[in-house]
Amino acid sequence: MTTHRLETDAVHLGREDLADLGVHVPPLDLSTTYPLPGVGRGGESYETLATGGRPGTGDSLVYQRLWNPNVDRFERGVAGLEGTPGAVAFSTGMAALSAVLLAAVAAGTPHVVAVRPLYGGSDHLLATGLLGTRVTFTTVDGVAEEIRPDTGLVVVETPANPTLDLVDVAGVVAAAGAVPVLVDNTFATPVLQQPAALGASLVLHSATKFMGGHGDVMGGVVAAGEGWLSRLRQVRAVTGGLLHPLAAYELHRGLQTLPLRVRAQQETAVVLADRLAEHPAVAQVLYPGHKECDPQGLVGTQMAGPGSVLAFELVGGYDAAAAVAGGCRLITHAVSLGGVDTLVQHPAALTHRPVAADAKPGDGLLRVSVGLEHADDLWQDLAAAL
Repeated sequence: MTTHRLETDAVHLGREDLADLGVHVPPLDLSTTYPLPGVGRGGESYETLATGGRPGTGDSLVYQRLWNPNVDRFERGVAGLEGTPGAVAFSTGMAALSAVLLAAVAAGTPHVVAVRPLYGGSDHLLATGLLGTRVTFTTVDGVAEEIRPDTGLVVVETPANPTLDLVDVAGVVAAAGAVPVLVDNTFATPVLQQPAALGASLVLHSATKFMGGHGDVMGGVVAAGEGWLSRLRQVRAVTGGLLHPLAAYELHRGLQTLPLRVRAQQETAVVLADRLAEHPAVAQVLYPGHKECDPQGLVGTQMAGPGSVLAFELVGGYDAAAAVAGGCRLITHAVSLGGVDTLVQHPAALTHRPVAADAKPGDGLLRVSVGLEHADDLWQDLAAAL
């Protein structure tokens, strides 16, 4: 257990053995296969890794689909920041969620209780039952009554995509009882929120977003306890949803500046949210930093800050939202979030297009992921578009 501050851990976690290796930055291991110490020992190494274990001293890593040093370094970094025994990384956030769902199905507990709103891809995957799950969508207050004997998972996202709804994680954990709770922590990152400390069994990230931070690498990761780690590694090994070593290298590097980026982007988001709230073309601003959007007072208790993603509803509805999204010149009209440059998108038409009509965000809603540009420059661009 580390005793360092988060900023220090972000720089050093996963790099503990570099001095012994005689290097200053992690070496990149692109090997797809590894020499075997012998037929017997090689077979034992394969058995260990294919069933979700970790390699021991003298074991072969066998094959990249089973293990890779760069992926392991990134996982150790995330686990340290989230305060969990370990983490398992995947090719994307959706691959990470899929692995958790497959593990629940394989354990004979295919029922999932999910609290909306969720990211559109997560909502769609659950609603289709594509992986053998059966879902009950509910509100936070309805979690306890929806638990069944075959419930294997409760899924929440906080702040939620795209409306920034906040969920009391400890309250959901209490309502779920013995059922594991998965928290999508993508928007908050471990810099602002650590769900495991509140009782969550699994903490999910689309690492593509803030952890990568530059819009040029994809990945997903689940931080969890020992029981889940071996199950998720096994799913990854047999389904092949592995994270490429170069992507792991870049994501691990991204952790070093994560606290600085998250906090700087948050400062600008506060300014933009306040200015949007005063604009006559804006009907409503959805941002955890505004008291009306945080009735439980979770910012400052559960969360260390409101984050850098916000949404706002236009008075003119869809036509106005489409005009604003298309009218920005400095801000890029694109999906995704968490990067160093500011993005705007229309969730109902894009990321949440497959979501059921009664759960879809409004046609006049735009979501903004605030980057590292100067607040005045971003506001000038938004004001012109408005």
